[in-house]
Amino acid sequence: MAILPLPLMIIIVTLVSHTASFAAAAAATRTYNVVSLGAKADGKTDSAQAFLAAWAKACASPKSAIVYVPQGRFFLKNVVFGGECNNNVTFSIAGTLVAPSDYRVIGYSDNWILFHHVNGVTISGGILDAQGTSLWACKKSGEGCPGGATSLEFSNSENIKIMGLTSINSQMFHIVINCCNNVKLQGVSVSASGNSPNTDGIHVEASTGVTILNSQIGTGDDCVSIGPGTTNLWIQDIACGPGHGISIGSLGKELKEAGVQNVTVKTTTFTGTENGFRIKSWGRPSSGFARSILFQHGIMINVQNPIIIDQNYCPDEKNCPGQDSGVKVSNVTYQDINGTSATEVAVKFDCSSKSSCSNIRLQDVNLTYKNVLPAQASCNHASGTASGLVQPSSCLSLRIA
Repeated sequence: MAILPLPLMIIIVTLVSHTASFAAAAAATRTYNVVSLGAKADGKTDSAQAFLAAWAKACASPKSAIVYVPQGRFFLKNVVFGGECNNNVTFSIAGTLVAPSDYRVIGYSDNWILFHHVNGVTISGGILDAQGTSLWACKKSGEGCPGGATSLEFSNSENIKIMGLTSINSQMFHIVINCCNNVKLQGVSVSASGNSPNTDGIHVEASTGVTILNSQIGTGDDCVSIGPGTTNLWIQDIACGPGHGISIGSLGKELKEAGVQNVTVKTTTFTGTENGFRIKSWGRPSSGFARSILFQHGIMINVQNPIIIDQNYCPDEKNCPGQDSGVKVSNVTYQDINGTSATEVAVKFDCSSKSSCSNIRLQDVNLTYKNVLPAQASCNHASGTASGLVQPSSCLSLRIA
């Protein structure tokens, strides 16, 4: 019997091994195509039941499963995907999910698409088109419209991935992460008109271990909003605009409220936004706090308020005039922030007389007014340090390093 040369034997064994591994992986994953279960890619037939049927099969599968949405437009009314599943489930979306054009159909619900009490769910690709423009117009007319639905929410869930998803024209928030643990969002794209009301791009609240990477967000409210109870949040490589910037808050709406801590926001670009890095709290008593925050490597392009802490937030001047915020803001660092302010005051720390902002650090901040003019800084009840080149000059009390 002929004996093969050793290198050739290694190649053959390797190929056989890889083929076996691929076959094993394929056998370990089951795929459920929503079209096979009755979904219609015509943009008008409600496919919610087909999606729920695919989810039920994938969730009950003893092996990892894929819910596959092929190309086309799939009309969906409100849909809820609940756990707990027997395995990890991936929604692989090649097409577009379309909400009803009549905003009243889903507008009185909190959510359009909701996942709750799930573990190990991944959403890969796809477009969510909530068709929210008619609701925005209704709200502007003041005709007693519904509040609107969040396009996609994960609540009380863990080990979640949202990769390469696009959300357009949401009625309310685009993506909400609420009461979750270990969530990664990457390559997300959010698009809505700059004057669309309450259309936050990504909202994180009462969650820990959330990472948001390499995403482009243009909307009518905060690009990323960070609510009470958020800890260990990492945000990096974000392009924001239009929008209201990246905001911690609003905090302190409730008297007893969880705080926000250990937040890192780095390598971000803001273009024509209302704010850049913002912390805001209601002007009234609260046990809330914001601490251990790092804003690093930020570029501001014609931003109205590049750096702002507002502890006198009081929408419509109701339930808070004349009161001081109880939210304690401390250990906040602004490092390597450059660019242009659309207003003369580029750095504004408007803090509470009761709970002043403490240990604020400015390092290598260079902001100009309209690209060529000197900008100004404004401080109220704020203390900390400045180091390196800081323009406009720091107005923080205490020493300047």
